[in-house]
Amino acid sequence: METKSELEKSSEVVEVNDSNQERANHSNWLERKTFRIVLLSTFTALAIVLGYLLANFPNIELFTLTIFLSGFILGKRDGIIIGFLSSFVFCFFNPLGASPLPLLSFQLIHYSLTGLLGALISELIRKKTSLRTEDELYQISIMILFGIIGALITLSFQVFASLVDVLMYFGTINEFLPYFLTGSVFTVVHIIGNTLGFIFILPGLIQLIYKMLY
Repeated sequence: METKSELEKSSEVVEVNDSNQERANHSNWLERKTFRIVLLSTFTALAIVLGYLLANFPNIELFTLTIFLSGFILGKRDGIIIGFLSSFVFCFFNPLGASPLPLLSFQLIHYSLTGLLGALISELIRKKTSLRTEDELYQISIMILFGIIGALITLSFQVFASLVDVLMYFGTINEFLPYFLTGSVFTVVHIIGNTLGFIFILPGLIQLIYKMLY
């Protein structure tokens, strides 16, 4: 049976470990308002530029990954802002044509939620794995998690974007299935591309940014 002093020592060890963990995940840079504004602007611009660069490659994109990454690094509020701003600029001033208002509204919501999801996944990983800034993210469990998230984000986008298109052009969901199946090849390419990006590119980008910020 532990004595009172032993319990107190155990409690002190836990508190020290928690303090060390908090310091490991604390960045003085991110506490600076001006620097966060610079990062917010940089992520927004990066997402837009990557969107334009890959616009001529059907359903091959790093736009979604960049927005998710921004939320993972900067948190919920900034992730939502970056998702909203970057999707508004890219989708409204798209070189292939501006999105119609119903589709644009969906895209703004979808990418804002993508930024939010990035922040929530960051919190989850830190909580479940006690992730530190110097940890290697190329772990099977994390790579699988990122891959599943990338696939689900992309699939949800394809499904709901197709649904919006069908309702907008046909006024009924009866044409949804044939419409969706018609573009199934592009959907598969989109899902595979983003899944691989989330598995192999995202962990490396997170580690790189962590090394610069912490």
